[in-house]
Amino acid sequence: MDAFSTGDPWPYRLVQDKIGYVAALTAEMSGGMRQRVSIARALAIRPKVLILDEPFGALDAITKEELQEELLKIWGDNRCRVLMITHDIDEALFLADKLVMMTNGPHAKIGEVMEIPFSRPRVSEAPLQEARARIMEDPQYYQLRNYALDFLFNRFAHDDVG
Repeated sequence: MDAFSTGDPWPYRLVQDKIGYVAALTAEMSGGMRQRVSIARALAIRPKVLILDEPFGALDAITKEELQEELLKIWGDNRCRVLMITHDIDEALFLADKLVMMTNGPHAKIGEVMEIPFSRPRVSEAPLQEARARIMEDPQYYQLRNYALDFLFNRFAHDDVG
């Protein structure tokens, strides 16, 4: 039995996204393919601002890194502003120009803004691992990472008492 026998008038509506993947039937798509299509759909209207809320959080590590690279390539082509919410400090340091750290709690506010000094483009013809390694080998990387961790865990740590 193939998809055409389901009675659905759009059984093989193909979605070809800017990233270069073609997928049929959402149920057959992997999580990574779904994220690629979601990002492509959002970019199709050429937004001035793209808001991504934990876009890679549910993906395996390899797919996550691949999509981070794709996001950087797309950003290089479109140059729209991207506001990405993430809890992954390494992801933020690799992708962002600014890291806005929030305070905890229901009345959270901007606690601190950290400038990320790594030059662009962060992804070139070299594999992602080389670009990521170049940044991670920079002496500033761990200073920034430790500063962010200190902010999150020591200065604005959750108070589990009560």
